Amino acid sequence: MAAFQVYYTELSKYAITLLMALYTYEGFAVFRYENEDKRANIYIRQNILMFLIHLACFISIYFEKNEIEYLFFYIFQLILLYATIIIFRTVYPRLNRLLLNNICMLLSIGFVILTRISYIRAQRQFAIAAVSLIIALAVPYIVRKAGFLRKLTWLYASVGMATLAVVLILGQSNLGSRRIFTFAGLAFQPSEIVKILFVLFVAGALYKSTNFFQVFSTMVAAAFHIVILVVSRDLGSALMLFVVYVLMVYLATGKWWYLLVGIVGGSAAAVVAHEVFSHVQVRVQAFRDPWSVIDNQGYQITQSIFSISRGGLFGLGLYQGNPTAIPIVDQDFIFSAIAEELGLIFAICMILICLSCFVMCMNIAVQLNDKFYQLVAFGLGIIYITQVFLTIGGGVKFIPMTGVTLPLVSYGGSSVVTTIMMFSIISGLYMIPGSKSHAFHAHKKKHDIGDPQNLSPKEALNEEEQDKKCRRK
Repeated sequence: MAAFQVYYTELSKYAITLLMALYTYEGFAVFRYENEDKRANIYIRQNILMFLIHLACFISIYFEKNEIEYLFFYIFQLILLYATIIIFRTVYPRLNRLLLNNICMLLSIGFVILTRISYIRAQRQFAIAAVSLIIALAVPYIVRKAGFLRKLTWLYASVGMATLAVVLILGQSNLGSRRIFTFAGLAFQPSEIVKILFVLFVAGALYKSTNFFQVFSTMVAAAFHIVILVVSRDLGSALMLFVVYVLMVYLATGKWWYLLVGIVGGSAAAVVAHEVFSHVQVRVQAFRDPWSVIDNQGYQITQSIFSISRGGLFGLGLYQGNPTAIPIVDQDFIFSAIAEELGLIFAICMILICLSCFVMCMNIAVQLNDKFYQLVAFGLGIIYITQVFLTIGGGVKFIPMTGVTLPLVSYGGSSVVTTIMMFSIISGLYMIPGSKSHAFHAHKKKHDIGDPQNLSPKEALNEEEQDKKCRRK
């Protein structure tokens, strides 16, 4: 049995890498087609590949642990992922399935690596994800029906600033940052939810008017959000809100000088933060030369680099590495753990999956005719990809560490809930009446049903031209 386990661990890592590469390829192959119907076979192949990867990984886990509870845990995960795909497809036939598939894929990767690192935390992550997916089932419907959302602009800002202020005053300190709030025995990070409110606020403020006064008043409220986060030392969240604000203003106005001012202002703020906050100086020092402070400030990043280098292209195999040597590996350095045991190719494919989510979000934003909805989809997509960049960039020493988690993969209930809600909102926007995708499906439905009366040659020609225009869009 032991010999078989060794052979399986060694051979399965190549199979897992191949399956992951195929899944990633299919994730970009969908962009060759203009509508969901033509992508159906791709989505089915993605589902099969995801379940095979999940199964192969948990066979390794079961061989290592040889405990029946791990088998049941796998079955529960399988049920959750399968039910999510089937129920969402049934309730929302026109749902963008690439986002749905990628949510499930990233969650499954998180379940696997967290089970390997900490079984207790994996169970908690599973429970939070299950509840979040149940709640998310109603989000697309609410988004489609709640047209009043655009009218609550300053309510979003007020709630966001008040929430951050409460955390600043009453929150608990965590790794040098005051960003955790505990209520009724449950700990959560309110800044995660505020990210969604912030995007809704900026979109509501700029979709009607982009004159200087409107942009300036929006900037003041945005600055309050960011300053509170900076004072709380939650610099990762502050940076995300700053980036999304600058880019949303640029999209809404089309004026490049707003972008230039944002870059200059952000650079100046970074210099000030370095001079004012000691923990920023520590992170910059660890980024610039971690080897000189390897026993202290540079320990995490050097261990992360060692972990990635040990894994090579195909990884050491689950339980064959030592990712737990990295402090808080299940949050800030989850990418390093994945690269060590599942391989650099697998880790790069995971990055590409995250990138395909972002590309699809931008694709959906472009299809929306309503400027408010367009800004919301754009802003949420930017928030997501910025968080991915900050987490992975910090873990591989491309940028200083910012203390944010990898969405849907790292351990962190607040991050999981927020990311699932973000993608659910974007999925709801994709099905908004009046969008180009909605127009195509409505036009297709008309053709599928057929007209009981015979069309004249002229009418048939007009129908054909309309169909071509719809497909070009």
